Amino acid sequence: MELTVLGCSGSYGSPHAGACSGYLVRNGATTLWMDCGNGSFVNLQRYVDPADLTAVIVTHEHPDHCVDIYGLHVVLRYGIERMGVPVFAPAGADERLGALVQWGDTFDWHPVEDGTTASIGGIDLAFSRTDHPPPTYAVDLTDPNGRRLVYTADTGPDWSVDAFAPGANVVLSEASYMHSDRRSPIHLSGRQAGSAARAAAAQRLVLTHLWPQVDPAVVVEEGSDAFGAAATLAAVDLSITI
Repeated sequence: MELTVLGCSGSYGSPHAGACSGYLVRNGATTLWMDCGNGSFVNLQRYVDPADLTAVIVTHEHPDHCVDIYGLHVVLRYGIERMGVPVFAPAGADERLGALVQWGDTFDWHPVEDGTTASIGGIDLAFSRTDHPPPTYAVDLTDPNGRRLVYTADTGPDWSVDAFAPGANVVLSEASYMHSDRRSPIHLSGRQAGSAARAAAAQRLVLTHLWPQVDPAVVVEEGSDAFGAAATLAAVDLSITI
């Protein structure tokens, strides 16, 4: 299973960090687009043909995690005329996001709630409700060899990766702030992300969703110290074998 970062800027795109949250997960013939933040669809198309997507995962409906699904819809419906692409998203997302468009039969919506599990193309998915409004779901992805990627999506400190089984090979965690300047209780600092990943016995920590105005070096240093090993800073085009 391979993770490729398509976008990692927190809350809005920035000149140095690029697009907002978007991640490509591939395992054999299975291709998942996880979060569709603004700008990430352009980067997705540098790696895969949208016609080859197996499924889409939308963790929540904040624009920096979902708005590029509209571009995908246009390509699928009017460009290649593909229908029935599975989308795993919070219950009711199809109607709320559909207020702007007519989805037609482009997507096959699968509602996600706390504890939802699914399997798509050999990758097992498990979802957990995080500490973030609107309803937001972290994802545990397990490939046929038992290798695991946990993506926290957006969360405050009242949820932790230990909601899933310990020992994930990679934890991809939001780390919006420096610990001395935590501007919102619904996001994590790098230190909080590192502490949570260490408590969950993660093997590797990747920090993402940094607020564009923070110093990335400080966030990574704080995350690494708390994790007890060097954390990796997400960047567009970063690819990691899980």
